[in-house]
Amino acid sequence: MSTRCLPFLLAGLLSAAFPGGSVAAQAAPTAAPTPLTREAGAAAPLTSLNAVLAQLRQSPGWRAADLNYRAAQLSLDSARARAGLSLSVGGNAALVRVPWDSGAWQGTGTVTASVGLSVLPWSPALEGVRSAERALGAAAAELRWARASLTLQAAQAYAGARSAAQALALADTGLALNTRLLEAAQAQRAQNLIPEERLLQSRGALAQAQAAQAQATRGVQSAAQGLARVLGGPVTLPGTAAEYAPLPTLGDGTAAEAALLARAAAARPEIARALAGLADAQAGLVAAQRDATLPDLTAAVQAGQLSDAQGNAGRLVSGSLNLKTGVLGAQVSLPLRDPGEIPNGLALSLSGTFPLLGSGRPQAAAQAQLGAQQATLALENARLGVELEVRTRLADLQNARGGLSALQLAREGAAVALGSARARLDAGLGTGLDVAQAELNLAQAEQALDRAAQDVALSALALAQATGELDPALLGSLPPTLPLSAPTTPTPTTPAESGARP
Repeated sequence: MSTRCLPFLLAGLLSAAFPGGSVAAQAAPTAAPTPLTREAGAAAPLTSLNAVLAQLRQSPGWRAADLNYRAAQLSLDSARARAGLSLSVGGNAALVRVPWDSGAWQGTGTVTASVGLSVLPWSPALEGVRSAERALGAAAAELRWARASLTLQAAQAYAGARSAAQALALADTGLALNTRLLEAAQAQRAQNLIPEERLLQSRGALAQAQAAQAQATRGVQSAAQGLARVLGGPVTLPGTAAEYAPLPTLGDGTAAEAALLARAAAARPEIARALAGLADAQAGLVAAQRDATLPDLTAAVQAGQLSDAQGNAGRLVSGSLNLKTGVLGAQVSLPLRDPGEIPNGLALSLSGTFPLLGSGRPQAAAQAQLGAQQATLALENARLGVELEVRTRLADLQNARGGLSALQLAREGAAVALGSARARLDAGLGTGLDVAQAELNLAQAEQALDRAAQDVALSALALAQATGELDPALLGSLPPTLPLSAPTTPTPTTPAESGARP
């Protein structure tokens, strides 16, 4: 037999062995990936990122971020309570015997009511309120950042599950094709048309395809476990790769770098914490300098029945103002028994303490100065770190976008090659295996293009997280469990208003 007839004989044998000529018709059906669930029928399959984000609202990480912010709210409420009007009631009782050897016991008792209020602006209690307000603003930025971080993690886990499902579908197709190739090789070997090593190569390719299919199956299970860890609860994944919705892409990547840096500077928690720390350090420096120069003076006034013959006071009203603490106090004292006729009087007093040696106040002021310098450096370091991250995320997005055009051309080339293979099959010049291989090549090109588009979407999400825009952009369409935005500094009006959650 002439060697020129050999290709046509091989084509005839392959066409007779596989008359369908299509992977979809000839490949054995493969089992769909088993969804990972902790409870049978616990939830609907997570077919979109919105469904994942809705479940994310109930995750432990999300709730922990809420609790951290509420702790800052309670700290502010406590500081305001300490700086507000205080009222206390007390009393005292005594037995007096004068002279001690022959006098009679006499009982005295007094009920007092005291009121205090911080009135001077440098009062430590009022400074504590301002510090707690700054801490609440930083906590709001922390809450937004924690939500954005969890959102990005959920998106990455969902993308991993989607990619794993696509990889499994592609591995199933490759396994079916290699099974057919081995069957064809066995038929050719039975006709003594190929050497033994070609048959061994086909068997090795089938073994590799089987290993790849098993690895892809484990990848689906691992991706489901990773998504369940982020969500903190049972998850159910779709049975096929086609049921997954693609990731949304935020922005077009053309925003000016300066605008992105400005957004990040206003939203990032590192800068918010550093700004709050700098404000606290500067307030501490001012307080230390004031403490080193301002004496501890207290002005007091008393009016009423100051004292009887035995030194016992009657009904009194007193007030005091401490210059250093800025606390204005008032007190009313009422005896439990009639003190008798005691003339009313008025007493004014001024007391002060002036340290001369060993106070350590100049050293404390110098230490506060160093603390303010350190806080300034920490703020600058935080800004530099945020700028570097934003620029890196922007470069990653631009790099991911740059590779899309080449993959689109590769996909178009694979589609053209498939059309040519089918035309050759119709003309009797090709085989069904050629078409199956072209279909596999097209599926691989489409998966590579989809993976690149997914990388672009993830890079855009990471950039939005770095600039503080991820949370409102992705979560705004969902029914909120908490408001999605908060002022960088709370409104210092009432505890209810300043306690609004971001």
